[in-house]
Amino acid sequence: MDSLVFVILTLCSLSSPPFIKSINIQTSFSVDLIHRDSPMSPFHNPSTSQFNLIKKAAFRSNSRLSRFSLSLLSNESPESIILPNNGDYLMRIFIGTPPIEKLVIADTGSDLTWVQCSPCMNCFPQNTPFYDTTKSSTFSNVLCDSHSCTLLPKEQQLCGKSNECFYSYHYGDRSFSIGELGFDSISFGSSNSTLQGANSSATNGNITFPKSIFGCGYYNIFTSDNSGKASGLVGLGAGPLSLISQLGDSIGRKFSYCLVPFASNSTSKLRFGSKAIITGEGVVSTPLIIKSSMPTFYYVNLEGVTVGQKMFHTGQTDGNIIIDSGTTLTYLEPPIFDNFITSVKEAIGIEQVEDSSSPFSYCFTYKPDINFPHIAFHFTGGANVTLEPKNMLLLYESNLLCLAVVSSNIEGVSILGNVAQIDFQVEYDLGGKKLSFVPSDCAKN
Repeated sequence: MDSLVFVILTLCSLSSPPFIKSINIQTSFSVDLIHRDSPMSPFHNPSTSQFNLIKKAAFRSNSRLSRFSLSLLSNESPESIILPNNGDYLMRIFIGTPPIEKLVIADTGSDLTWVQCSPCMNCFPQNTPFYDTTKSSTFSNVLCDSHSCTLLPKEQQLCGKSNECFYSYHYGDRSFSIGELGFDSISFGSSNSTLQGANSSATNGNITFPKSIFGCGYYNIFTSDNSGKASGLVGLGAGPLSLISQLGDSIGRKFSYCLVPFASNSTSKLRFGSKAIITGEGVVSTPLIIKSSMPTFYYVNLEGVTVGQKMFHTGQTDGNIIIDSGTTLTYLEPPIFDNFITSVKEAIGIEQVEDSSSPFSYCFTYKPDINFPHIAFHFTGGANVTLEPKNMLLLYESNLLCLAVVSSNIEGVSILGNVAQIDFQVEYDLGGKKLSFVPSDCAKN
């Protein structure tokens, strides 16, 4: 702890450039999302077996669940619990002038966008140079008495002697990031963008937001394996400092994604603004719930589940499941999961394969004549979402199928993970307070 105090005091002795106000822009654009285990990912190791990839993804998912649970049950700020390195999707951004490329984790369970910066007092390994504020002509500190600084939770705010704003984020596994809050240009690679307004620009397929708020981390420790690939995070949560909240009305407060299967040679797409809107046959919508006690997370309400010919109701109405792109598996709280797994086992009728080392609750031997039951999640507002076998099952070994739905083991904690969202366009409309789904071939969209 003494070393952390020293770091904080050292950072707070730095000087600060003038404050620059953010400016509204209007735009729509799309960027690539890369699953960390896909053939297109820098994390991809062709010698790693499918079995090990799925096992690691499931354990990452379990680790992420534990951090959600700590956050939800302790009423601490979500940013002090969720470890971004457990996210599954990566994207490329460019920071500063001239722009420096960074590979970062895209996370709907976090708010602040941050990268490792130079001069770094302690940083985890990365394969690219640290971002250096002195080499960017467009960087400016956020001032401690500014509105932007007050968007940080009070327990995570620090003030420098020249009134600059510092942040201190501590994560659930003793990882942390300490640094300064700043403004700079952040660009996203986009081959298809529409701009309206003079305060945004697109060059060589990149779309630039001139005065974005982000964290510049000078003292960072990750206890999870990063392999030197990712250098930070883009926060896509609902909190006030997230990328989504910063872009706000300029993107109509809308974004969407379409996730391809993990082994696909195509990238998933993350869309903003009018390009995020999904329309046409098969679109269903449900109220999107942001809770004041946990403003980062996106909740919807799961009213019931159909398995085969049986349907059961949850009896809940106030938002009982988080939708999250960074969690692999779907987790259901015990009362809901107990009904679900009982119904699935009855419908499939195949004896469970026991494996104490498995992160899954139900695995069974594949048979050619298996008749996987119809499964649908019923969300408030008549949003009935049919989940195909690819959304519910993972091939764990050559002939072993495992259900990608497990118990959270904690009452009040459920998460709709990314396997369940594969080959759906999912639109988050924060202004309209709704979440929409439509089945899609995401490799073609």
